[in-house]
Amino acid sequence: MSGQKAVTPSPESIAASVKVAKDKGLPPVHLWNPPFSGDLDMRIARDGTWFYLGSPIERVGLVKLFSSIIKKEEGRYFLVTPVEKVGITVEDAPFVAVDFDAAGDGTEQVLTFVTHVGDRAVAGPEHPIRVERDPDTGEPLPYVLIRANLEALIDRKSFYRVADLGVHHDGWFGLWSSGAFFRLAPSDELRDA
Repeated sequence: MSGQKAVTPSPESIAASVKVAKDKGLPPVHLWNPPFSGDLDMRIARDGTWFYLGSPIERVGLVKLFSSIIKKEEGRYFLVTPVEKVGITVEDAPFVAVDFDAAGDGTEQVLTFVTHVGDRAVAGPEHPIRVERDPDTGEPLPYVLIRANLEALIDRKSFYRVADLGVHHDGWFGLWSSGAFFRLAPSDELRDA
């Protein structure tokens, strides 16, 4: 091997590897631990748009395929196959929750979020909702866990709709889903506004 230069895989070779390894459902990326192959000039923008070499990836099927093989380790994001692992850039979260369904009400309410690539997650103990604050604007940045420490930023329209379902509980304004209460903001902060 000495004298040979390591070659960073291309998106096409990654896609081909995944198609071979994938059957139905999500690939078992948690079982794949190939050696690091280098960084790929691939980026997921805050709005969920995927870019390769600065250009948007417009093939929806390819974006869905890549989104099925994302892995997060030690704060970095990677695309992994059984034989390759490449670093990618994620501006905020790898997914965007673009819609949700609500069933039931009160403590029996169940919220199911849908991402821009078709993933579904039922908010609850296994898929918590959390809210950060934008350090510059103070605006809420809401997230829901989709899978294996990968979150979706809940888009603005969905967050406003889901906040309409919020209630006050133990000094907090928040949401019930699957028997869990998720804090959005202190109740007195909202009363003072």
